[in-house]
Amino acid sequence: MKFPENLKYTKNDEWIKVEGEIGIVGITDYAQDSLSDIVFVELPEVGDHFSKGEPFGTVESVKAASDVYAPVGGEVVEVNDSLTKTPELVNKDPYEGAWMIKIKIDDMSELDDLMDVKAYKAYCSERSK
Repeated sequence: MKFPENLKYTKNDEWIKVEGEIGIVGITDYAQDSLSDIVFVELPEVGDHFSKGEPFGTVESVKAASDVYAPVGGEVVEVNDSLTKTPELVNKDPYEGAWMIKIKIDDMSELDDLMDVKAYKAYCSERSK
């Protein structure tokens, strides 16, 4: 299972990569592995605004449907449309090819509440017991 070092993580298994004032968001390898084969991804529209912790999309697998939550508040500036056509990308490459949204971050201090890679690995390990 992959845990990239340059990301921040949520307890709902989203990741965010910050580039300037833009956050690139997706679900973690742990999340896609738990869900199993992803068959459908629903994403918001460019221009939509979400508060931290608010659901912005849905991922459906052969096992379950799960909401995806905004790790920080902000405005959606780009959506990965390829996931609606090929949702299985989430299983193959959850960190690069299967990013979900790019969001213009409202408040950078909200990132302080997220886990670094070490804390997220420990969190996943605890849940796997």
